[in-house]
Amino acid sequence: MDLIASRTGRLGRILLNRPHALNTLTLPMVREFRHALDEFGDDDGVGAVLVTGASDRGLCAGGDVRFLYELDASQKRLFADFWREEYELNARIASFPKPYVVIMDGIVMGGGVGISAHGNRRIATERSRIAMPEVGIGFFPDVGASWLLSRAGAVGLYMALSAASVTAADAIDAGLADLMIHSRDIERMIDELSTIERAENVDETLRRFARQPGASALSSCRQLLAEAAAHEKVADVIAAFEREGSEFSLRAAAEIRSKSPTGLKVTRVLLQRAMRAPDLETCLTNEFKAACRMLETHDLYEGIRAAIIDKDRRPKWSPERLDAVSDEAVEDILAGDGTPPPMFKNWNSSPYSRWEN
Repeated sequence: MDLIASRTGRLGRILLNRPHALNTLTLPMVREFRHALDEFGDDDGVGAVLVTGASDRGLCAGGDVRFLYELDASQKRLFADFWREEYELNARIASFPKPYVVIMDGIVMGGGVGISAHGNRRIATERSRIAMPEVGIGFFPDVGASWLLSRAGAVGLYMALSAASVTAADAIDAGLADLMIHSRDIERMIDELSTIERAENVDETLRRFARQPGASALSSCRQLLAEAAAHEKVADVIAAFEREGSEFSLRAAAEIRSKSPTGLKVTRVLLQRAMRAPDLETCLTNEFKAACRMLETHDLYEGIRAAIIDKDRRPKWSPERLDAVSDEAVEDILAGDGTPPPMFKNWNSSPYSRWEN
């Protein structure tokens, strides 16, 4: 089974169980996850939910885009069903009415961020590497990442455009995680969570295992990131990094330049819209519209080929330059294609309060 739901005492457990594929999500897994979450949320005997991955390498490397690539051309539209149900799950997690503890150990990317960073008890480790690398495959940060990253300010824009991965300290600083524990303590912490009597016991346990994550590496670049993020156009963001001239800024500029020009421009506008959005659901709907139109683009399949299929890391983007991607082309992608959007369902009770240090 690719996803295993179980219960120990008052703790509901959801285990992603595709270690050979770094727990990448499939549509059946999304549906099983939603079913388990709904059952645990409605069961008065369950006081909290714990989400983990069956791999020492990471919680989840995202959605299974290899499957999209390998679909027959006539069937690629079916992938919209995956995104619709995945985004509905993301919103369901964000509004969960009980403690939702997720262990973000190792690699957490793309869809892995969607099932973790929207939760209310997000636990990183010293091994965590958290990223939204979608611009590297001709796409954009989705699963509600426009909501998350826009609220992370300049760090969020840098992560979105460069596809950079961050450590526990940076993730906590950016609001993508709440605290850090040592990976060696994971099993012991799970054992203690399995004995909780009430929801309040969860935070007592987490605080006992919490460790100082150290200094955020990106915090020392805060002014540079803010100056770059002040620009509306991606080309101007790159130019700002290049002007600064430090090793970090030149590397950031080069990383952004290597990504899909179409993906970069769509990402920038989605983040700008997210800043004005009233809620996560609005951002997810905007992302869904863009995702459906991206199914018709060259860069999505070329990016998957270069990163996952052939692994040559040499995508041939089309258009290959930022100035060749028109504002009209971006707006056309953002408008969607009329595919029915996600339908979000609220819990009968209010969301559980967010973590407070």
